[in-house]
Amino acid sequence: MHQNHELDCTWVVSYRRGVLTSLLTGLAAGLTLIVAIGAQNAYVLRQGLRREHVGWVVTVCTLSDVALIAAGVAGIGVLVERHPTALEVVRSLGAAFLVGYGLMSLYRARSATGLHASDGGSTSRAGVVARTLALTWLNPHVYLDTLVLLGGLAATHGTAGRWWFGAGAALGSLLWFAGLGLGARRAHRLFESSRAWHVLDVLIGLTMLTIAWTLVRD
Repeated sequence: MHQNHELDCTWVVSYRRGVLTSLLTGLAAGLTLIVAIGAQNAYVLRQGLRREHVGWVVTVCTLSDVALIAAGVAGIGVLVERHPTALEVVRSLGAAFLVGYGLMSLYRARSATGLHASDGGSTSRAGVVARTLALTWLNPHVYLDTLVLLGGLAATHGTAGRWWFGAGAALGSLLWFAGLGLGARRAHRLFESSRAWHVLDVLIGLTMLTIAWTLVRD
């Protein structure tokens, strides 16, 4: 009886250790893939600085990542690998959208009108949500990162462990987007000057055009 109790305790400790390992590995993998500078992160940063519908932007980005990560853990990534045509369509649409948004950012950088961080609310909530969805779902890299890469890594953690891995990756998305969007609000004083907003919009515009070029090149 005592021996069985020791075996049960050993199994529980081993299980908890495995869960923690999968969770932390997923968190690290998710943050590694999401922290890179990209169109989505640049937009979250700008909205955070403007204090404009930040909660909606963070929510849309996080829920989108959670849905994609869950699909990847469930094995949808295999379908993406077998049907590359779908990614090609997304790639073309994403490149066109990024070119348009990048040119709009560069045009906006020409004028200081409405560029102060305290002038939030110039864009409707629906418009911000639609733009956030476009920047997220029209990016083919997000499917490769979440469905294929994270899905493949999750599969190495076993039937139960893969979902803990996915939970860790989803937690990484929440922490990153919340930190980026809400944390940027603390830097609003730096962007009270029109020149700072000029520089930011130029950088965002160039980032969008560069990403669009890499999509077309790839």
